[in-house]
Amino acid sequence: MATSGKGGKSLVADRRYITQKAATTGGRGTPPPKKPAPRKTPAPRSGNILTRFVRAIWRIIWGTFWRIAAVGGMVLAGIVFYFYQQLPPVEALLDGRAKGSVTLLDRNDTVFAWRGETFGGQITADTVSPYLKNAVIATEDKRFYHHFGVSPRGIASAISINLAAGRGPLEGNGGSTITQQVAKLLCLGVPYDPKQWKSEADYEADCRSGGVKRKLKEIPYAIAMEAKYTKEEILTIYFNRAYLGAGARGFEAAAQRYFGTSANDLTPAQAAMLAGLLKAPSKYAPTNSLKRAQDRADVIIDLMAEQGYLTPEEAADAHAHPAQLSEAAQTKSGGFFADWVMETAPDFLTKTTTEDVVMRTTLDQKLQKDAEDALAWVFDNKVAKGSKAQAAIVVMSADGAVRAMVGGRKTESAGAFNRATQALRQTGSSFKPFVYAAALDLGWSPSDYVEDVPLTLHIPGSGAWTPDNYDHKFKGLITLTQALEESRNIPAVKVSEAVGRDAVAAIAKGFGIQSDLAAGPALALGASESTLIEMTGAYAGILNGGSSVTPYGLVELKLKGEDESLMGAGGGIGERVISEKAAKLLTFMMEKVVDSGTGTRARLDGRPAAGKTGTTSAARDAWFIGFTADYVAGVWIGYDDNTPLKGVTGGGLPAEIWHEVMTRVEDGVPVTELPLIVPEYRAPPNAANASSQPVDPYAEDPSYQQQPSEPSVPLMNPSDDQVEALLKDILKSGN
Repeated sequence: MATSGKGGKSLVADRRYITQKAATTGGRGTPPPKKPAPRKTPAPRSGNILTRFVRAIWRIIWGTFWRIAAVGGMVLAGIVFYFYQQLPPVEALLDGRAKGSVTLLDRNDTVFAWRGETFGGQITADTVSPYLKNAVIATEDKRFYHHFGVSPRGIASAISINLAAGRGPLEGNGGSTITQQVAKLLCLGVPYDPKQWKSEADYEADCRSGGVKRKLKEIPYAIAMEAKYTKEEILTIYFNRAYLGAGARGFEAAAQRYFGTSANDLTPAQAAMLAGLLKAPSKYAPTNSLKRAQDRADVIIDLMAEQGYLTPEEAADAHAHPAQLSEAAQTKSGGFFADWVMETAPDFLTKTTTEDVVMRTTLDQKLQKDAEDALAWVFDNKVAKGSKAQAAIVVMSADGAVRAMVGGRKTESAGAFNRATQALRQTGSSFKPFVYAAALDLGWSPSDYVEDVPLTLHIPGSGAWTPDNYDHKFKGLITLTQALEESRNIPAVKVSEAVGRDAVAAIAKGFGIQSDLAAGPALALGASESTLIEMTGAYAGILNGGSSVTPYGLVELKLKGEDESLMGAGGGIGERVISEKAAKLLTFMMEKVVDSGTGTRARLDGRPAAGKTGTTSAARDAWFIGFTADYVAGVWIGYDDNTPLKGVTGGGLPAEIWHEVMTRVEDGVPVTELPLIVPEYRAPPNAANASSQPVDPYAEDPSYQQQPSEPSVPLMNPSDDQVEALLKDILKSGN
């Protein structure tokens, strides 16, 4: 629409569009609109759905995982905090034993044995030998200083090893860190309760058990320990509580037990051997197999060198000079003796003690080794290889103080059957000295006579009993000395019947034979049973002049670190059994047994000795018990199952063992004469009219001296008529 007017311009409508020309020539006007961007072609619908599905699943999994992880983390933190609050100070965790230990000292106050679990005293990771510290870390946990109590890498490696070996993932190798091992040693804070576990061993086995449940408890406990204690404190607990074999609890006890030194002073070789015990304490204990322990130590030395804890020179020296046991640990002396002494004291002071106890004893380690060496030498040189025969030895002083004890061959473990103290065996002719002791105490003389002729006694309820001599021969009229010297059976029976079996039994019991004695005439021939230690103690009574002795090994018992004694000696010399004169006359008779009788194989060069042989029926037992002026020693040989011995009598192997023992025992000891009396010679009855007289056993004896004679009882020097009348009375009475 246009407007006209004077001088005015016409009104023209605005252009809506720009011509093509204007656009191209840049004319004035509104700029052209921008062309719209081309639309993108949408992606295929199928790929988009898969991606979104995967992302959705991942979001669900991730969301679930972090929520579970968060909850698990809070639960773990709560459990860790709970354990953290329960953990006591380090000092309260170092000695974890429920029971105490017993340390046994010999007569020179030197340690020779231990019983129970020994705790050597508190040591710390700061003071212990650096070689030991490094050996333990190199062996058990080389990343100890870099983890927080649990090593995921170690667990993954252990699972891989177990699966490759065909075991379950947590069976066998557990990949435990030192901290986790300490957690097990502490039983995750659960104390020992005798109502819940039968023994402390069952408790510890339960604590060491594996499995998923145990690991789930062990991990937070280990983390709590890392939070509560420093690394050095954790090592300190480990060093004090680890079990290292032979009853040693902690490295200080083990170092003292095996090497006789402190854990603070261990050499690289010693440290490596102790660290090697952690894998299997009983298997690698050097007291069980020194060679196996040394081989294990070589592996540890190589690990220490690989990880830079030893220089090549130190490693080479450790390999070249392996750790050796101390003398006490190496000899294993006194195992049977230690068991016996433990039994002589109350259980609450020994087996079940909650305190650490020290026992001073009578053991002489030199004599103990002498006895062990003598027994081994005889069996190596005199007995067929592979023999199953057993033997026992007891050496004691005249007052009953036991100096050495061997309870069997090749049985060194604690608690083994002790044939010296526990085996009841028939005594055989070793019982005969008690028969003659009864006669001598009644006034008989070793020079009195008895007939060695065939004899039959009628036993009520049993019928006729006809004893025989070992050689099946009869010597006629002989002295009591000759009868004992040659161990004639019939004279022993006759003397026993003459003096009375009750008198013989009273003498035997007075000298310490505790077992029931045979009731019949076979009493005189050793049909009764006894133990070697009882018989040796009885012979000690003869040596000391006729007084009884109670064999003993305990001298004093104290609590460790205390001065006051809780127990003193449990034995020694007791009441008089026979007169001193009778004992000395009997010693004379027994000296003849060794000098020219059945015990000549026991004879000692240049040193007087007395004793008696013994062989039981069917040769199931063979004995020799004898003494010098210094010591009494008893030897027994036999089979545990009572199999008869072949070609062995008391005058054979037992006498040879006794000779070997006493030769070693008396080496360097001044010669002392036996306390004996040489009896007055007495002519046989009717000597002037006899066509043949018994050989005078003392006629050629240069030591013969006239001794004042006690009045003889009528039966001691009987006439032929008296002997005949006596035998008739015995046969008539049935006794």
